[in-house]
Amino acid sequence: MNFPKYPVLAAALATLGALSACNDAKNATASETAAVVNKAQDAADSASTAATPTAGNASAASTSAGSPATIPAGQRADAATITARPQVPILCYHQIRDWRAKDSKGAKDYIVPVAQFRAQIKMLADSGYHTILPDQLYAYLTTGAALPSKPIMLTFDDTDLDQFTEARPTLDKYGFKAVYFIMTVSLGRPNYMSKAQVKQLSDEGNVIGSHTWDHHNVKKYEGKDWVTQIEEPTKKLEEITGKKINYFAYPFGLWRPESIPELKKRGMDAAFILAEKRDQQDPLYTIRRIIASGYWSPRTLHNSIVQSF
Repeated sequence: MNFPKYPVLAAALATLGALSACNDAKNATASETAAVVNKAQDAADSASTAATPTAGNASAASTSAGSPATIPAGQRADAATITARPQVPILCYHQIRDWRAKDSKGAKDYIVPVAQFRAQIKMLADSGYHTILPDQLYAYLTTGAALPSKPIMLTFDDTDLDQFTEARPTLDKYGFKAVYFIMTVSLGRPNYMSKAQVKQLSDEGNVIGSHTWDHHNVKKYEGKDWVTQIEEPTKKLEEITGKKINYFAYPFGLWRPESIPELKKRGMDAAFILAEKRDQQDPLYTIRRIIASGYWSPRTLHNSIVQSF
């Protein structure tokens, strides 16, 4: 991998209705330089990874890493080493549906029209990207374990039904797997996924992560909020999937240092922010993602990936 260092993108955060997620940087400018960088990267990848899995079997590669529990503490890299490793591109999606007349300009950053989403995912497959899942990312960050060429992680926040009905079939077409960060208050509500659909995603090889009970800002937690927002929703997801829930995404991408020991106490091995700076002491609990904007063409998304990671 050879990801260029990125200029930090500021996150413009706003609530989209009662259960919406976070704003991110606005449209990235298309860059001819990015295209040159990617061309060189593609050539290097082709020369060095003769046995690299294709998009069609990316799911097998994505699920090959053991869980963090299989990596002895003494074999895990320190924070400085983890921070120094090239970042893996991670995209964050919310709603996959066509825009409506009432959607605000800001909301459209989080609403990717169906045809646009399909074009974005096709671009990733055509460009040779291979999806990975959090266990594989964890092994890479802590031990330097090998990843497929041009790794990328696809994540979905907030439990929206269209992630199941629209995103899932598109990802399946290319053998891609993803991470779904579930907000449990919405389970079974109109326009949100049911427990059965969440379990199906898990059974099909995707990863289910925790995204709180009702999207309450972690910076405002007090007292029992850690139980209500993290501990109880995580247990519920473990009951639904029958699997340990190891990963967490902060609502709005916002975090504070006090949240990290609370997450560790509740069994989280890593946590995901948005386009803010990572914590130098606990980089595994501030792993960066960028919003895949509904305004972005496949080319703009491609350039944003190159420039941001």
